[in-house]
Amino acid sequence: MTAQKDRPKAPNSRLRETIDAIGCTYEALAKDVRRVAAEKGEILQTNKSAISHWVSATRHPTGRTGQYLAEALSRRAGRPITRTEIGLSSAEPHEPRESESDPVLAATDLGRADVERRRFLAVAAFTTAGVAMQLAYDHEATARMLRARTGTALVGPGDVDVVRQITAAFSAAGELLGGGHGLTTVTAYLADTAAPMLRGRFPSDALRRAAFGAVAELAYLAGWKHHDLGQEGAAQRYYQVGYRLACEADPHGHAAWMMRALAHQALSLKQPHHCVDLVEGALHRGLGHVDGQTEALLRITHARAYAAVGEKPSAARSLLAAEDALLRDGSPQPSYSRVSGPAAGTVASHTARTLTDLADHVGTEQQHRNALMRWDPEKYKRVHALTYADLGDGLAAQARADEAVAAWFQALTLMEGMASDRTRKAITSLRSALAVYQRRKVPGAGELARRACEALA
Repeated sequence: MTAQKDRPKAPNSRLRETIDAIGCTYEALAKDVRRVAAEKGEILQTNKSAISHWVSATRHPTGRTGQYLAEALSRRAGRPITRTEIGLSSAEPHEPRESESDPVLAATDLGRADVERRRFLAVAAFTTAGVAMQLAYDHEATARMLRARTGTALVGPGDVDVVRQITAAFSAAGELLGGGHGLTTVTAYLADTAAPMLRGRFPSDALRRAAFGAVAELAYLAGWKHHDLGQEGAAQRYYQVGYRLACEADPHGHAAWMMRALAHQALSLKQPHHCVDLVEGALHRGLGHVDGQTEALLRITHARAYAAVGEKPSAARSLLAAEDALLRDGSPQPSYSRVSGPAAGTVASHTARTLTDLADHVGTEQQHRNALMRWDPEKYKRVHALTYADLGDGLAAQARADEAVAAWFQALTLMEGMASDRTRKAITSLRSALAVYQRRKVPGAGELARRACEALA
């Protein structure tokens, strides 16, 4: 019997079929591989014999050559072709993933991983290093690579409008029902329709930018949904992809907004490392290119970042700058920053969180009440629920137990039926305070504790 190691390897039929479907010669493909490698600063001697050996599986591409081969085939096909598709899935552990250099492929891979419930995304961890990655991102190199991959399918304004409509619809649904509502639908649409659209041919550069912007907003929504479900590693990856797509749409305002999203997530997780630098980078990109309301949202995140690292004077200056920007007349607010709701409500809400870090409980209470006045309670039910929970915490910090219980009751009522990990965490955080209130016979504390247990069950 022939030993396993002596058996001849089967030809790489996936690679052969892909080359045949594209209709190029081995010599032409080898030239393409050398060109892609040169763009990455690597000189290869790949020739038609090497391609033949890879197809017969007598040899395999080494180093990053497999990545260059997939890229060369992608350009000829006008669509993403991965290493796995051409039978080269066993990459070396130290090799970078293909998607790290291609945000369109990354968006596609992430969406498919979500739909297929792949383990790597389910167990993905949030990293502080991931917060700072955007500061070193080379947008120009990626832009050249993406333009080289332009396909033949014509993309029109209607295609882009549909992406925006779907994003708006599922964003609105998430505010009512929580981030878990429609997540699979959103990620499937991102992977199967929206991201592949970016490989198409656009009649104008303006429409191309609009398309990348629309898909960036959809990627942001997928990230927000994961964030609301407490799946922070997955959320961070979608935000990173959204940032890279936004750079293609608008390297100033939209890219700045996505930098803010990454900083905002880190601040929510009490991981302020790199956040000040990241938001300063966002302001550097965005100032002079965004309207007053978007600027206010950038500046209020700057304030939160300063407060989180204990820089109180800088936080106070940023709070004032956010208020000034909010009052400034300017151009219309773009859709990417409108997704967070009314700017005045968001600024009030994040001012409250900044003041919480500064231990100003009276100011925190006032800002939470201001936020509640600025958010439509029907349209932004989830935000109202979380704001009432935070308001209750602020009242409890002032030893106003009866009012805290009343605010928490309101929060719990609004949270019913929501698929949101953040609402569950808010309910869980009440229990220690309620245990104390029950011992002190605070009116309503026992009933509220019972309802909290039912909600968590």
